[in-house]
Amino acid sequence: MEKIKELYVKYEEIIVYLIVGVLTTIVSWTAKFAANALFFDNTMYPTPLENGILSTINWVAGVTFAYFTNRRFVFKSKMPMSKEAPKFVLSRVSTWILDVVVMQVFTALNINLVVGSIISAVLVTVANYVFSKLFVFRKGEK
Repeated sequence: MEKIKELYVKYEEIIVYLIVGVLTTIVSWTAKFAANALFFDNTMYPTPLENGILSTINWVAGVTFAYFTNRRFVFKSKMPMSKEAPKFVLSRVSTWILDVVVMQVFTALNINLVVGSIISAVLVTVANYVFSKLFVFRKGEK
């Protein structure tokens, strides 16, 4: 049990980031798939326009949830939101673009929406952590 505690303390930020990431994915995908059901008759092969709309809904829900949970639980930031939030949104705009591009490629390749969403989520999650760690929630800044 001590070894597990040591590992948790050592890797707390990454562990909590992954937990928050799973929750963020649930929130954003719930919004995405609910919008798909409401607006596009629950298609698993959306058009490029539909994909863009779904990715945007996914992004807005995810960013809203992720900012507050990352700030509070992962990076434990004390920086004023007025300085931090714009950097967070800017970093997430870049990964939103990544998501849209990846999903458009998968649409062109006729890859199922769920499969494409999973692959894109992995790429976006890694990029989001790097941006958050290096650009948004930098330790020592107040």
